[in-house]
Amino acid sequence: MKKFSTYGFSGINVKKDVAKRFRAFSKDVSKSHSETLETMLNFFKWNHLNPNDNLEVKADDTKKRINALIAIVRNIEKQQTLPTKAMLDTLFQEIAQVEQGGVEEEVFDFGMPEAITRDEALEHYQNCYEAMQRQLSRYKNIMEALLNRLQHVKNTFGKDYHKLDMDKKELEDFKTNLYSVIH
Repeated sequence: MKKFSTYGFSGINVKKDVAKRFRAFSKDVSKSHSETLETMLNFFKWNHLNPNDNLEVKADDTKKRINALIAIVRNIEKQQTLPTKAMLDTLFQEIAQVEQGGVEEEVFDFGMPEAITRDEALEHYQNCYEAMQRQLSRYKNIMEALLNRLQHVKNTFGKDYHKLDMDKKELEDFKTNLYSVIH
């Protein structure tokens, strides 16, 4: 839309109650009354509508669309709803037979669970803790070795940076070792 400063405005006389309704509608649609009015006019023009048209289902295009929607709904009913209903009916029939005692249920015996003493549980958690401590220690050693190879480089133009003194193969080996320690 053109900027407002590039063209002049014109006044239109309307009844007060119509003007109030339009102002309220205009707040919801766009920033200005001119934009709202232009949007409304474009809507009627683009959709080949007249405000006095009767929008009942008389147009052939509308009837075709409604018939297509009805066909889609019927197809969904045939392909999805009815088979699902049949499966649910079958399931409910099976449940009714089980409740009446017509179908025998399988009984699974999982046996008695082993009783674990407090000392065994404590030993298990202590072993897990020690394994985690060893893993942490290995991780710390690897990181310490990495930090020892890190050098601070002063830059004359720009920020200083750190340089890792390691060739490509060593870096790949480091990544592999680090991945195996973590996982």
